[in-house]
Amino acid sequence: MNLNGDPLMKLSKKNLDTKLDHVYDVIIVGGGAGGLSAAIYLQRYRLSCLVIEKGRGRSFWMQDLRNYVGVDPHMPGRDLLKQGQNHALGVGADYLMGFVEDVKDEGETFKVKVKVGKQDSIYPEFRSKYVVAASGIIDNLPKLENMQNVYDYAGYNLHVCMICDGLDMENLKAGLFVGSEGAINTAFVMNWFTPYISVFTQGLFETSDVMKQKLADHGYPLYEQPLKQFHGHDHEMNGVELVDGTQVPLETGLIAMGSHYFSDYLAGLDLDRDGQDLITDSMCRTSHPRIFALGDLKKGLNQISIAVADGTLAATQIWRDIRRASEPRVWVENLEK
Repeated sequence: MNLNGDPLMKLSKKNLDTKLDHVYDVIIVGGGAGGLSAAIYLQRYRLSCLVIEKGRGRSFWMQDLRNYVGVDPHMPGRDLLKQGQNHALGVGADYLMGFVEDVKDEGETFKVKVKVGKQDSIYPEFRSKYVVAASGIIDNLPKLENMQNVYDYAGYNLHVCMICDGLDMENLKAGLFVGSEGAINTAFVMNWFTPYISVFTQGLFETSDVMKQKLADHGYPLYEQPLKQFHGHDHEMNGVELVDGTQVPLETGLIAMGSHYFSDYLAGLDLDRDGQDLITDSMCRTSHPRIFALGDLKKGLNQISIAVADGTLAATQIWRDIRRASEPRVWVENLEK
């Protein structure tokens, strides 16, 4: 039961048809920290929302929340998400596991098409007055024949975010795994934390003589052969092997290969962007007055703490919009005294 005594609405194929005729105040695409934050605030503002979560987003793969205030630094991201999901359901949010394929602006409402189920999929359409895009990004990882070899270490001591985990690489032998020459410049920021940096291009591009000299001037070895595999045990990577048999001992690593943005469902809408980042105002409103963007989808810092704050801002602005557009409420109880 939620705080109002109503049944919790975790939707599925079996019961989602009960909501197909309902117009939500807000549909939130993405059930990460930002989306759940928005859901909790919206419901506490007495607005109705549906969270649609595709699963296994960036925060799900976080093994330790070392820089998030107020929680055990060893709490995994999936535990934080589970607590947030229960909280959102507890204050009355609806929640559906599914993949949003399209959002259409119908004027006063949006039509949101969702794929539900990997097998025997169905494609229900929900409607809302506002949409919050909180579907995030996922980091590109080295492509090996055995991807499990990458998953064994990614998110542990093979990091994807220097802002999050720079301190955990302090004074360690670190590998920097890049997908473009521009990304090699990450080494010259990474050296704030450690001077022991080896750069791996994985054979994905040709490194210019200028960049080779810059690396040499800093004493950073450059390896241009493709990767064969990572070495280590118990999720602790301790080196890498190249396809030519070269083995390089390491104590940690950082992957800087860009990210995939989960925002294809917005392709049919004319939204202002900077590259792939959505441009928003101070309250996370995009160039469309009823579409908001949170966290990693918007221009700004990619941090879980930022996404949570963004959810608060977006929910509050939506409440203000709806409240100001409504007639002041007259409480009959007061008039009957």
